[in-house]
Amino acid sequence: MSPSDSCFIRQLSHFAPLSDKDKHLLKTLENNPIEVDAGTTLWETGDPAGRFGVLSQGWAYSCRYMEDGTRQILDIHIPGDVIGLGEYACHHRLNTVVMLTRGEICYFPHKHLQQVFEESSTLTSLFFTIAGQHQALITERLINMARRNAQQKLAHFLYETQQRMQRIGSYNENRIELPLSQQLLADLLGISTVHISRTFAVFREQGLVFRHRRWVEIPDVHALACVAEFDGKYLDGGLAQSNEPLRQSTASRPTG
Repeated sequence: MSPSDSCFIRQLSHFAPLSDKDKHLLKTLENNPIEVDAGTTLWETGDPAGRFGVLSQGWAYSCRYMEDGTRQILDIHIPGDVIGLGEYACHHRLNTVVMLTRGEICYFPHKHLQQVFEESSTLTSLFFTIAGQHQALITERLINMARRNAQQKLAHFLYETQQRMQRIGSYNENRIELPLSQQLLADLLGISTVHISRTFAVFREQGLVFRHRRWVEIPDVHALACVAEFDGKYLDGGLAQSNEPLRQSTASRPTG
């Protein structure tokens, strides 16, 4: 894979080989990037939904604000993610999306994706694949928040993030970027900031995770996966390939 490929292309290349034509089509979705600062709201719940966004650089999060002023973080977006894919059939935005860091967003309308579908069956299948995997990720996050203890929740999220960053080539030995405050982690995992702080302290004492401002060091990712009881099937995937050999129909076989 060319080092000049974008995070978006590297993300989709994880699921299936891409032709030069496929890569060219994907690059058209990253035309006209817009620089955005940390804290910028890309869209709010209830806004019209008529376009997607490819996060070319930077991190963002999706959330829902409650009437009492609290928020629930629903998803963390890393470079290469397509944001808003789950709203393809909706007229209005279901969630608010905010930039975590400075970055670049490339907007493209729904009809542009339809044009890509018309030109590439591979990319059509891949967009269904990433939409399905995103749903699986959200399901796993719901289970994580509802059924695991504080150490398992944090370990699970850190290991999942490490796997996602590795996929786009942004994993440097045992270090990953993590530009999330303790409050953001608490709103994502459904525990208090005190629990987040205590859990990081426990992990540090155990030699599992060392946090350095916007980075975390994970000396032994397999040990962290064991703490999380991590089952990565929901991160596996690719275009389904049938192993069943093609059989010629008896009706079409030549006779005589």
